[in-house]
Amino acid sequence: MEVAKRLHTVEEYYFSKKLREVRGLMAAGKPIINMGIGSPDLVPAPQVIEAMQSAALEQGAHQYQSYQGIPELRQGIADFYKKHFKVTVNADTEVLPLMGSKEGIMHISMAFLNEGDEVLIPNPGYPTYTSVTKLVLAKPVYYNLQAETNWFPDIEALEKRDLSKVKIMWLSYPHMPTGAKATTEMFEKLVAFAKKHQILLVNDNPYSFVLNEEQLSILTVAGAKEVAVELNSLSKSFNMAGWRVGMVLGNAEHISAILKVKSNMDSGMFYSVQKGAVAALKLEKEWFDKLNTIYTKRKKLILELVEKLGCTYDSDAVGMFVWCKLPAGITSSEAFIDSILYEKDLFITPGTIFGDMGEGYIRFSLCVPEEKIQEAISRF
Repeated sequence: MEVAKRLHTVEEYYFSKKLREVRGLMAAGKPIINMGIGSPDLVPAPQVIEAMQSAALEQGAHQYQSYQGIPELRQGIADFYKKHFKVTVNADTEVLPLMGSKEGIMHISMAFLNEGDEVLIPNPGYPTYTSVTKLVLAKPVYYNLQAETNWFPDIEALEKRDLSKVKIMWLSYPHMPTGAKATTEMFEKLVAFAKKHQILLVNDNPYSFVLNEEQLSILTVAGAKEVAVELNSLSKSFNMAGWRVGMVLGNAEHISAILKVKSNMDSGMFYSVQKGAVAALKLEKEWFDKLNTIYTKRKKLILELVEKLGCTYDSDAVGMFVWCKLPAGITSSEAFIDSILYEKDLFITPGTIFGDMGEGYIRFSLCVPEEKIQEAISRF
């Protein structure tokens, strides 16, 4: 049976392919240390697991659930955003829980893009923005981000383009993979830009609490709800990646459009997972402080390894990764990480998987125990 033409526009996800190779090396007896992927190895808070477990015994817990999530979860998300981001949303109409924010990328694209529409995608940026754009038969149009401008969009350069077909602009701040932080002023400029050109801004914001003291949402900007929605996730900040709990926030009209897609693609999130998510959203600052104490220690060791490799980095970057520039004279990120993988049994992510502006960079994940990082250091 011939596959759909859309499948010819995308390739298998890099980590899907590369981790298969890594697993093969491990099966052959290689002591591989995986510093490539941002899958938290720490566990959720005990009260989160307890809430999930006890909810499984409640009447109706194992039935289909609402496409919009239980009211308690929507209110929990609204309260969380008001407390940490100073953003006020209506829990009934401006919040939509998701089975991970990654599915939200597809839902948003299906809700707003027609065949041939153009999408502004950051380079470097999350590869899924490109693959989903292609799967819905829209056209990726890349805007380059550079270290010299702290990985922020050059709005003046964007204004010189033909933007007549652009419907969506993807953002991700704190930025993945570089760890650059946004500013309110930058978001204000982007909102003004989007209003001028009738573009929907989507800020993907899962890293706000990792090694970052100042939480910022694009929805804090006056009038942002007219042209922006924000994705968020419990995966990174609460060690719940496998639970698949995300959310999208925006005005009622945008959320309704996304729900129209979502309601045709799933039958609601498992009740116990939702109750666990409610408990997670109520955690106090001590939870994030404890988490960041661990990540701070790990980052210090990772930076020791980075320096052994002769790489350089931005000490102000936040988030779950260390983005660093290769030593002078080394031009291929993929060749560099492969040499380390085969010679030192250490897997690091090449910057090129995030776009050609990632060439010359590599990315380390902080989701590695201290003893494993120490072992990696000793191999050099």
